[in-house]
Amino acid sequence: MRGGAIAAGLMALALAAGAAVLGPGAFGLALAGLGGAMLAVLAWRHPVPAAVAWLILTGSTMEMWLADLLGPAWYQPLIAIEKGAGLLLAALAVLRFGFQPDFANPGLAFVAMFAVGLAHGLYPGLGFAESLRSLVGSAAPYAFAFSRLSRPWARAVIRVTTLIPLIDVAGGVVLDLTGLRPLFVQSGGWRLGGPSHPAFLGGFALAAIYAALVELYREGQGRQIALLAANFAILVLTGARAPLMYATIVTGLTLAFVSSPAFPRRARMGLLLGALAGVPLAVGLAGSLSALRLFNLLDHNADGLSGREELWTYFRHAAASSPWVGWGVGAGNAVIPQTSRVVAFMHTWAAHNEYLRIEVEGGRLGEALLIACFILWAAGHTARLPRSDRAILRLVFLAFACHAVTDNVLISTSASVLFAFVTAVFARGALEAGDADRARQAAGRAGRRVPVRRVEVPP
Repeated sequence: MRGGAIAAGLMALALAAGAAVLGPGAFGLALAGLGGAMLAVLAWRHPVPAAVAWLILTGSTMEMWLADLLGPAWYQPLIAIEKGAGLLLAALAVLRFGFQPDFANPGLAFVAMFAVGLAHGLYPGLGFAESLRSLVGSAAPYAFAFSRLSRPWARAVIRVTTLIPLIDVAGGVVLDLTGLRPLFVQSGGWRLGGPSHPAFLGGFALAAIYAALVELYREGQGRQIALLAANFAILVLTGARAPLMYATIVTGLTLAFVSSPAFPRRARMGLLLGALAGVPLAVGLAGSLSALRLFNLLDHNADGLSGREELWTYFRHAAASSPWVGWGVGAGNAVIPQTSRVVAFMHTWAAHNEYLRIEVEGGRLGEALLIACFILWAAGHTARLPRSDRAILRLVFLAFACHAVTDNVLISTSASVLFAFVTAVFARGALEAGDADRARQAAGRAGRRVPVRRVEVPP
């Protein structure tokens, strides 16, 4: 192994030297390829630290804060690097831990929509390269589910998910102090953005709350309650209304109706009643805290703040022009002209409604296929989970299905974090179920053994 690595390194250096002769551009590409190969080797040898590092970088939305340093032209390439790195780590995990069939994986629905889109014809202005790049971005969050992941991998991903918003806020403080990016931004009131955008940070906080809730029901430790409270505080400060609503619903239903030996009923009811007691206080303080976006909305009863209806008009028209098979993966990025008035006003051309976007990209058939994949994927994997994990994850999927009506929950960077966490819970549950099956089989074999008695025959 060591000799092969040395030989590969010498060959790579020789190729880089040869590229230097061709010109500085080729030499730069060769060096980038060499660096990527070295990182791939490290990820192969240390899959858990590599997954943690990727998750933290993805959770920091490096396409935003790093683009501040390198320039706005790097925004899309950095997103491609994030998603591509996730696919590479998933492929390395398959090679390292083994392949696992996952026939209902939602990523396969995007592959089908991509193929149908090419056969039907792509949306005017959408090229093959852009559609392929969108396919990678759409399918990448689910790629880890094709690997037989290890316990340390699953445990590390779940725990890091609970910490990502705190890491983001710490990084945002550093960026704010250096003058690179403000920690709070003004958007209908002050919103906590950290190193990225408040909506992204809100998505990461939502995933962190789900992860902390799962771990709280398994461990019953005060540390998980502290993480739950801290992530809720961050979510409130982001001013992200929909994520806060779904986090509250999932947490409230879980505390009220899901039982756990590690987290007894008295502790659950105490936490739930304490949270409920704080709601009137928050409403009463809304006027005093109106500088913050969420309290500003409560104080002024703001409706229609997002302007999503103006975006949806374009998507409804595009979906109606090819209702059954759509216009190919990535068509959602081409529906609204980037020079239009609505983009100038909204600063986005994304649908903020995944059902509508998928109708544009895959038509009614593609949308039905994707929904069916999600239902089968969630039901199949959660069936083998422990009782509390199963109940919480199914609530998470129901909340996700509702959240998709008003946000970009499938294509945003937060989807990579959320589904890495979900896949980790699936993998841990499958490993535990496998242990239980083997223990039952061993017990059954032991029960069927008939003791051999020595019989003495008289002479």
